Amino acid sequence: MVIPLKWCEVRDDGPRVAEMARYLDRLSSIVTDITVVDGSPQPVRRAHEMAWSRHARVLPPDAGGPSAAPPLNGKVVGAVTGIRAARHELVVLADDDVRHTRESITSIVAALDDADLVRPVNVFDAWPWQARWDGARSLLNVALATDWPGTFGLRRSTVLGCGGWSADVLFENLELWRTVVAAGGRAVGLTSVAVGRRPPSVSQFWSQRVRQAYDDLAQPERLVLELAILPLAAVAARRGARHVAVLWASVVVVAVRGRHRLGPDRVPWSVPFWAPTWVLERGVCVWLALASRLVGGARYRGRRLRIAAHSTRALQRRTSSG
Repeated sequence: MVIPLKWCEVRDDGPRVAEMARYLDRLSSIVTDITVVDGSPQPVRRAHEMAWSRHARVLPPDAGGPSAAPPLNGKVVGAVTGIRAARHELVVLADDDVRHTRESITSIVAALDDADLVRPVNVFDAWPWQARWDGARSLLNVALATDWPGTFGLRRSTVLGCGGWSADVLFENLELWRTVVAAGGRAVGLTSVAVGRRPPSVSQFWSQRVRQAYDDLAQPERLVLELAILPLAAVAARRGARHVAVLWASVVVVAVRGRHRLGPDRVPWSVPFWAPTWVLERGVCVWLALASRLVGGARYRGRRLRIAAHSTRALQRRTSSG
């Protein structure tokens, strides 16, 4: 198990550190090797080492060579550091807010028998209003295509054979997927495997609105659909309440389908009714994301990332030329 993280907020992290310690304790009874790659400031990392060292190795991320340009996405650096340090071929990579169980890890590891990269789905393990809003996004994604989780199962040799994946993109999960596919690896989606995830705080939720929309600059077909949301809503509003109601109901029906695909027992019945709210939000934020592109890219941890993710074709050209 590899968990990259960076906790540097000015706040009392005592309960958060203790909760992570309990989670690592549970994980240690399931997996034999846990690596936390901690990009937090040094005093914070020392506190984490003291709290977590019974159950996990706590390492700093690799700094890179002396002539290397500073990476823009530190999460990728931390993930690749942990994968290099892993002692086993099969690795479960997970964000710090993901909460695996024995069942989810067993399912992912079993799927890696015939794959190089495995993508489960995330489902929130608690449902405050911001989780219901963001959870509606996941339902629509699962109903229409796929949702991108904060965890993967992977073959260490395959990912390191690719040289890792770019640390200069915003949508690092899509970049990992496309990098493995471009190198000829087999990537598998597992909608049937749902892994718990802690809901974001309210401040974190609001900070992610435009950034998540920016990810879709790497998915042109989806981007075109999202750019059409506001014009379509305006046309429906001009034609009257009946047309608005039809659009609203259509979005809810799609979200209900996503809920049934994930499993009705995993998602509260009310979450699909948040889907129209999320669609309108995305209709606004995708235009803001385009505006961000014009001024240098999306903001991420105090920096701007211009590239959402490279296309599979571009990665294949890079692989063949290398």
